[in-house]
Amino acid sequence: MAAAVPVVRAFNRDFSRLMGLLEPRYMGSELSLVEARVLYEIRTRGPVLARDIADDLRLDPGYLSRIVARLSKAGMVRRDRGKDARERPLSLTEQGERSFRALDLETASKTEAMLAELKPDGAAHLVTLLEGASALLFDKGEVPWSIRNHRVGDMGIIAARQSILYDDGYGWGSKLEAIILDITARFLREFKDGREQCWVAERDGRILGSVFLVEEPGEPDTARLRLLYVEPEARGLGIGQALVRECTRFARKAGYARILLWTHAVLDSARRIYAAEGYRIIASEVQEEFGRPEVSETWLLDLAAVSPAPSVP
Repeated sequence: MAAAVPVVRAFNRDFSRLMGLLEPRYMGSELSLVEARVLYEIRTRGPVLARDIADDLRLDPGYLSRIVARLSKAGMVRRDRGKDARERPLSLTEQGERSFRALDLETASKTEAMLAELKPDGAAHLVTLLEGASALLFDKGEVPWSIRNHRVGDMGIIAARQSILYDDGYGWGSKLEAIILDITARFLREFKDGREQCWVAERDGRILGSVFLVEEPGEPDTARLRLLYVEPEARGLGIGQALVRECTRFARKAGYARILLWTHAVLDSARRIYAAEGYRIIASEVQEEFGRPEVSETWLLDLAAVSPAPSVP
């Protein structure tokens, strides 16, 4: 966290300079940045009450009142009559509409020019990064997520993200990465349609988690759940439970009698999901496969002994 703070602050400074946010007149207009933003809010939300703009933008009401007075004096904003005589909703005049359109076109033009310097691939990568940042900072879990089957390109993302997360959290390094890469590659090479599947949870095109269900070699009645993970920003949304539930439903439909999985005692969140689904620990041992002692566990779900669970909304 301490290392993240200066990175965010440095980005804020660089972005402010890049977009000219500190200049006295925004995008060469006659308006300051705050005045331009107030004009935007009135244009997109009007008629709108000044107090609603102040609340949403966290502006001091007195400061906003002075801005509105300047915009009114410039002929851009008018006060209409509301349902209550004390309320005077704000809207744009014809001159305000012209000023807004000119400023909007200039902003779009300069943004497009900035993106053009990145070339198509760079611009697309920037969009993906910004969408991820927006989901982390602004969505607060309100944007719905969904679950789909795997598609081309997913395996590389899944393997990379799990390797990074487990190394950051537990220091399991390249040995675990090699295992994950082997599992994902074998899944694609030996995929058994109708008997195996990978599910991916995503939101706005960003992968938030995944899980695999594969046939246990030499045991056609047994399936194995593998590589369950959920991105840190998506934890607490029920994604892990939903992914595990997909495995259970699929296993029943495919005719499996049981599901096995292998995990570690330190993965508390995943273990709680498994226990809630009806899995039980049947074996545990201390292993040092990832460079230090870890308690590994084998869990079993007897599908005949556990009633089908209701769908996760």
